[in-house]
This record gives sequence, structure tokens and C-alpha cells, in this order.
Amino acid sequence: MPPRNVAIVGLESSHAEEIIRHLNVDAAADASVRVHALVAHPDAERTRFLAAFGGIDRIVDDPAELRGEVDGVVVTSRDGAQHRAQAVPFLEAGTPVWVDKPLATSAVDAGEIVAAAERGGAALTSSSTLRWSAEMAAAADGVSRIGALQSVRVTGPADAGHPHGGLFFYGIHVADLAQRLLPGEPDHVAVDALPDGVVATYRLRGVPVSLELIRPTATTQVPFHVAAVGREGIVSRDIAVGPGYMKPAVDAFVDMLVSGRQPLSAAEMLAPIVVLERIAAELPRAH
Repeated sequence: MPPRNVAIVGLESSHAEEIIRHLNVDAAADASVRVHALVAHPDAERTRFLAAFGGIDRIVDDPAELRGEVDGVVVTSRDGAQHRAQAVPFLEAGTPVWVDKPLATSAVDAGEIVAAAERGGAALTSSSTLRWSAEMAAAADGVSRIGALQSVRVTGPADAGHPHGGLFFYGIHVADLAQRLLPGEPDHVAVDALPDGVVATYRLRGVPVSLELIRPTATTQVPFHVAAVGREGIVSRDIAVGPGYMKPAVDAFVDMLVSGRQPLSAAEMLAPIVVLERIAAELPRAH
């Protein structure tokens, strides 16, 4: 079977380079999928670098040129506010899409992306890349072994003033890791100020969940950490962002293309966006 060809829209993120590395350079993921085309970035040098790095010859200025030509699309623009416009036309045309984190920066846009996938009958995936890490899999397995959950806490960096979507840029990792351990959409989110961030709390099925979002400094950021208390034990793990951290997410996308099965339900993709939107809405009162 010839390889499935995919295109990347949005080249400024380091994730674009890592995806090309895994699919085209290292062949670390399933060799049946390859980055075939790039939608040119305004920074021409960035486009040329990635094209040469991945041996990619097909460069287009207008994403519409690729409709019907590629078997899948990856949207990796840093600012999630752009994702709806970039993903919806492909999804409506029936092309599977991986929207890199975050799915969107509003629940309305996220819902429209999901609806477009349903209209086009196209597979869709979007999540924190850390959701698929070995450390997170071990944490989730540990949570399944500690009895009835009593509490969940996830800590990580986030900055409401980030130029690429504010809290959504890094906060999606924190919100999605919490969803990995205890999925669902809360009815109410309360936000309190920290000296250099915020803590958001909510309950799911009676279990209190805390998201500690700490502003990074110019040189460092708080590591991602998950903790859960159960009736019969405690799970506490750092979730590392190290070499190869993108590979499990790439593999999940490849599996979706090959199998046609979405790795996450629409509800699982939407819930962290809803949580972050509610946190963002409370920020002026938290400071």
C-alpha cells in the first residue's frame, strides 16, 4: 500500500519540526504515513528549512490547493484561535485532521471544529501531547489501583498573557492531564490568585480537582506534575517534556489515519477547552 500523505498547516511551532522528524527523517512512527506537503509560512526561511529537513517538495500558499490531494492534515499553528479556520475546510471535505494543542481558544470554536468533523465524516484528534506519554500512562494505571478517588491535583506552567492564546497555550497540558485522570465537564470552576499564577478548583462526580497554573519566568518554568489521592493509596509523578516527547502523539495520529478510529471522543477533546475558558473568564476576579 502506498504511504498515506499528510500536510502540515502552521509551521512556526517546534512541534512541526518534531512531527517531520518522526514521520520523514527517523521513521520512528509507522512508515506508511509521510509528510507530503507544507502550507508556506510567512517566514520563507522557516518553510525552506522544514522542506529540506523532511525532503518535502510540495509547498503551497493556499491550503485549498491540498483538498483532495492529501490523506490527512496536521494543524500546528501556535495560536489556537487560528485552528477553527485552518481545520474546518479539511474536515468538511472528509479529510482526517490532527489539531495540535489546543483544539481552540474558545468552547464555541472547539464545538465548530467537532461539528465540522461530524458533517464531513472525518476523523479528528486533539489533545496535549503529554496525555500520551509513558509517565502519564503509568500515572493513570496507578490511579486505577488506589481505590475510590478522593482528590486530583495537576500542576504546570501557564501564562494568561502569552501572545499565542494566553492560558490555553500551556494550560491545555494541565487541563488535559487532569482529564486523563478524571474525565468529564465540571458544572462550576472557582479560581483563586496565587503569587505568580492561579489555582482553579472544580468537582467531578464529587471528587475535588485542583489545577495549579504557574507563570513561567524568562528562563524556567514549573514542571508538569500530577497527584491523586485514593482510598487505598497515592499516586504522584512528574510528567517530563524530554527528547522524543512528541512521538507518542505522532503514533496516535498515525493509528487514527490507518485505522480510521479517533483516539478520543468529542467530549474528551472539548472538556479541557471548556475548563480553560471558564478559568479565563474568572481571571479578572482572581487578581
